[in-house]
Amino acid sequence: MSETAVNVQLQHLEYLGDAKPYAGQMHTLIERSPLFENFNLAEIRLMSHFMQVFRAEPGIELVREGDAGDFMLFIIEGRIEIFKQDRWNSPRLIAVLDPGQTVGEMSMIDGEPRFASGVAADRCIVAVLTRESLARIILEQPVLGAKILMELVLMLSRRLRQTSAKLVGYMDKYESSNNN
Repeated sequence: MSETAVNVQLQHLEYLGDAKPYAGQMHTLIERSPLFENFNLAEIRLMSHFMQVFRAEPGIELVREGDAGDFMLFIIEGRIEIFKQDRWNSPRLIAVLDPGQTVGEMSMIDGEPRFASGVAADRCIVAVLTRESLARIILEQPVLGAKILMELVLMLSRRLRQTSAKLVGYMDKYESSNNN
């Protein structure tokens, strides 16, 4: 998916320009960011050169489960509610994300369809990093690119461990209820 295709997917959002003017604000959020918590201001400023910023009003869908997508969103302002379709095709709220958190990393990395939907709970401002921009960072700023990739791997690994632990808990609960 090209930058143009991403812009088409986000055309229902208000385009605010590149992320450079938001670098300071993004840096103040890194302590709340599982992905960027180890980045300094210079690294955030450098990365912001490769990102675009959009605003979404409450109720606007930023990403849709099942859609193609190769970009992630860094929440600068507002909250995003994450919904996953259950087996009856009803949306189930599975998370509420705050400033500093990210949405869409998995699809940015693997190009697979979106796992869940993200809807603006409040007026949101988000910075967008595309796979194409990440590839440019890796080529033009290899140290920063390697750090982003390493932090992505670490964050996704933590999530997988948490999810696996929950799954084992559910399995234990299921087995104990069937044994009684």
